[in-house]
Amino acid sequence: MTDAATVTPGAEQAADPDAPVEPDAGTQDAARAKVQEVLDEIDRDLVALTPVKRRIREIAALLVVDRLREDAGLASARPSLHMSFTGNPGTGKTTVALRMAEILHRLGYIEEPRVVSVTRDDLVGQYVGHTAPKTKEVLKRAYGGVLFIDEAYYLHRQDNERDYGQEAIEILLQVMEADRDRLVVVLAGYADRMEEFFNSNPGMGSRVAHHVDFPDYDTSELMSIAQLMARQRDYELTPEAEEALQSYVEHRVEQPRFANARSIRNAIDRARLRQAARLFDESRALSRTELATIEAQDILGSSVFDSVPEAAR
Repeated sequence: MTDAATVTPGAEQAADPDAPVEPDAGTQDAARAKVQEVLDEIDRDLVALTPVKRRIREIAALLVVDRLREDAGLASARPSLHMSFTGNPGTGKTTVALRMAEILHRLGYIEEPRVVSVTRDDLVGQYVGHTAPKTKEVLKRAYGGVLFIDEAYYLHRQDNERDYGQEAIEILLQVMEADRDRLVVVLAGYADRMEEFFNSNPGMGSRVAHHVDFPDYDTSELMSIAQLMARQRDYELTPEAEEALQSYVEHRVEQPRFANARSIRNAIDRARLRQAARLFDESRALSRTELATIEAQDILGSSVFDSVPEAAR
């Protein structure tokens, strides 16, 4: 006769509420896949920036493992997610913030993959009692996502005793600590000025866990960016146009207000304008190839070449 009280070996351990929970392999694979897709997009869409990609991958790995620890019943506290992105204009800071928001959303750290980008003017008022409402309104819009503050050091103007930026900083400090489960703040700007900002506001620096530095692009990387941008818009450059663009990049990086990939995007857009004007004057049907081709003259028409001898173009 079978004993009704017979227990299957191991059942006692399985029924023990205090027994360790072994992680599920399928859950782990799913968590990794969610993030890997975004990391692959970063690799595909951003040229170079190897140290930035490495740092973002490390942060993503930390977040994935933290979620897996939580699922396994191990000690797990929400990590500090506020970040500092430093580098010159056009080095990809805003783009990476958007991708980081996607990672945070997929892992459940923020409600939406949304970035609210602001500057000092959006946060600081011009008279007494104006700053707090402005700052709180921005925070209200950003809750559930990422708040990206560009050129954050302009919030602090210690040489102006009537400046109200310090009030915005104090509100941000409170929110970054008390509401860190509702909001991730990314502070961005030039590296040296951000360092001064953190030195002047140690409370802000202590709340930023991840510092990511974005290096400038070299000329070969800028050329790769230009080619990628052209392909994304269904344009092709002739070999002569490629040579002209190489010359453009070499001269543009030496001129004022150069902004890395941003300046390259502007160059491609202006080349498209010149191509369009050139084709518009043709009194005949245009072929698909013509519509998709950028010629050397579309590049050489840039004012960058105004002071460059023709032989050096």
